[in-house]
Amino acid sequence: MRTVLSFLLLFSLLFIHPADTAAGRGSSTGTPNIVPVPLKTEHLNGFYRLHEKSQVVTGLVDSRDVMRLGEMIAGTLRNYTGFAIPVVSVAGSGTRANIELKIIPDKENLGSEGYRLSIRKTGILLEAPSAHGLFYGINSLFQLFPAGLLMTGEQEKQNPKIPCMVITDKPRYSYRGMHLDVSRHFFSKEFIFRYIDLIAMWKMNVFHWHLTDDNGWRIEIRKYPKLQSVSAWRVNREDKPWNERPFQQVGEPANYGGYYTQEEIREVVQYAADRFITIIPEIEMPAHSREVLAAYPQFSCTGGPFTVPPGGYRPNIDIFCAGNDSVFTFLEGVLTEVMELFPGPYIHIGGDEADKTNWKSCGKCQNRIQKEGLKDVDELQSYFIKRIERFANSQGRKIIGWDEILEGGLAPEATVMSWRGVDGGIDAARQGHDVIMTPTSHCYFDYYQADPEFQPPAIGGLTTLEKVYSFEPTPPELNVQEATHILGAQGNLWSEFIPTPRQAEYMAVPRMAALAEVVWSSKENRNRDDFRQRMSHQYERLQALDVNYCKGSYAVSFQTVFDTLKQQIAISMDAEILDPEIRYSIDGSVPSVASKKYTRPVVVNASTRFAAAIFENGQLMEKPVTRNFDKHAGIGKQVKFMQKPSNRYPGQGKQTLTDGWHGTTYHRDGMWLGFHGNDMELIIDLGKPTAVSKVTISALQNTGSWIFLPLEVKVNALDEKEELRITGTKKNDEKDNTSVFLRNFSIPLLKTPVRYLHIRAKNQGVCPEWHPGAGQKSWIFIDEIVVE
Repeated sequence: MRTVLSFLLLFSLLFIHPADTAAGRGSSTGTPNIVPVPLKTEHLNGFYRLHEKSQVVTGLVDSRDVMRLGEMIAGTLRNYTGFAIPVVSVAGSGTRANIELKIIPDKENLGSEGYRLSIRKTGILLEAPSAHGLFYGINSLFQLFPAGLLMTGEQEKQNPKIPCMVITDKPRYSYRGMHLDVSRHFFSKEFIFRYIDLIAMWKMNVFHWHLTDDNGWRIEIRKYPKLQSVSAWRVNREDKPWNERPFQQVGEPANYGGYYTQEEIREVVQYAADRFITIIPEIEMPAHSREVLAAYPQFSCTGGPFTVPPGGYRPNIDIFCAGNDSVFTFLEGVLTEVMELFPGPYIHIGGDEADKTNWKSCGKCQNRIQKEGLKDVDELQSYFIKRIERFANSQGRKIIGWDEILEGGLAPEATVMSWRGVDGGIDAARQGHDVIMTPTSHCYFDYYQADPEFQPPAIGGLTTLEKVYSFEPTPPELNVQEATHILGAQGNLWSEFIPTPRQAEYMAVPRMAALAEVVWSSKENRNRDDFRQRMSHQYERLQALDVNYCKGSYAVSFQTVFDTLKQQIAISMDAEILDPEIRYSIDGSVPSVASKKYTRPVVVNASTRFAAAIFENGQLMEKPVTRNFDKHAGIGKQVKFMQKPSNRYPGQGKQTLTDGWHGTTYHRDGMWLGFHGNDMELIIDLGKPTAVSKVTISALQNTGSWIFLPLEVKVNALDEKEELRITGTKKNDEKDNTSVFLRNFSIPLLKTPVRYLHIRAKNQGVCPEWHPGAGQKSWIFIDEIVVE
């Protein structure tokens, strides 16, 4: 009962609003203040009020879950109103303004998670095909009530008043998940409860529990006790940066870590089930397993000895020996106990980042390759995964793996979790496999979410709330049938740089809410400005809960607006923050509270150095953003791609190359178009014959991220009849192939009147022999194409 009561308190606090009657009505677009935004809302006249004779009516359905949900509503409202509010099967005579829960046949294709919530002056009717749908309907209902709903302690009793409306709602995707890594840093059972409540807050339904990795084993396996006594503990180096922690020395105690007992696991599984959340446990294999080898070195290729790494560990060469049958006996024993604890359909087996160096020299692994008729170590990994899948399938379970399980051939029934962009997901879906999208670009919540200068340390990257909200899980490259294999998406919270529960909350929230709306709400209903308005109410509830959430990025963003009628170019400014006060200058000077306030797009007639910043109550928030706008003849002109950029690096869309803004040396700044293994080839239509003296293409080199300069850039300039007028080529003669820098490829066209510019930047295709990624696809990154 303790866990149920704690959830009731949390659930109610999550869904409170300011005590004005407009709060439930919602944002300026007319949508109610609910996150995720519902599928359909019909606003009605008037308001609903509870009455001292109100009841919660559950009907005659014999369902523990429905009765439990009825008590949840009643208990919440009793505390707030002081009314008795009994839970009954049939409404009694003389009752008024009842709240009725009703299981209905699914004639409207609501599915198991959909619901219809009808709020009228005379009462509330919540209908759903299942208790699961009722739960989500209650979630939405509580978001419409005024502030103070089930606040703790003594308070003045109130009679809630909410606007009348009819909400019909169901999720877009069946898989709506959040991940938490408890290996790199261990989190208590109590925080896991709180994390699950946050997941439930926004109608997410999967908790991916990353229980094992190189830095610690976190689940009790009774058959192998050394996993608890050895693998769960490492030397304490928490006073040193993650990637600068020396390994444990002889005689040093291993005293940082911990694990969850099987009884604690069962508690967590039930806690999640009460909130209609499925837990997917992850047991890493064949790599990210050095913590196991520290306890059982006989399962390695070399025999050890090994210790549990206290920090960063690369390359990941100490992995399970694929030629040793005792490894599979061990893993089957582990998975048997895991499956007894987790009743869900999936087991996640990792499969990522396996450095197969030791397999190449291991006699047992080479014998396995020969005996099984395998081609190489990639096919050996495929053999490993397929063998584990056969065991899981024999126990009535399915496996999920990171997208590396595609290498060497995909296991027959495996689900792919696509993290290295969406390309792996596209490949798997085209092979007929289910996919969960979780690309680093939008779904890695251990990345910074605002200017690193003003944020706690993170692993790197930059994934803002707005970027998460812009994510589209189903790639447009897939046809209708292939798209059915995209189950949904997941946010990942890796904990190398997240040592405490408070920081875990900070990194997860509110990006979790943005992703929740991406995977629940219809694509057509999602609106960035409307979401920002509705989130302003969510922030008030988070404050009431003492959730350590991120306030968002205060960086000003710039966008080019091209008016084709007036033939004008203007610059708009905005930010993640709702209704920001932006002050700016157009000479590059640092803006102050006395600088011009941004109210409408700024018309520009020449190249301009913009500087802009956000102010609150007269105080500068974070720091100004300074950007150079490069006005040229190509701005706003139509661009047609012959070779499309990768979905991993789409920039700001196809106009990225002709918007006047240049990318920086940071390849994740959102300004670059990335081409993976293929050339950049496009045509710019200048609209009319234009005397062009020069075309300059900007490219980025960052070979540490596998980004190389183009081998050459070629421009063919065509007239209105698409006949060649002049051509030019600029080869890459750069000798420095290791530094990070920008390089301009300028091609003179001698003021030739032309209309079309056919531009091709040649990719070398694969990384060269000297590179760590030798033989794998290389990138070229292109930004502004300046036409003079």
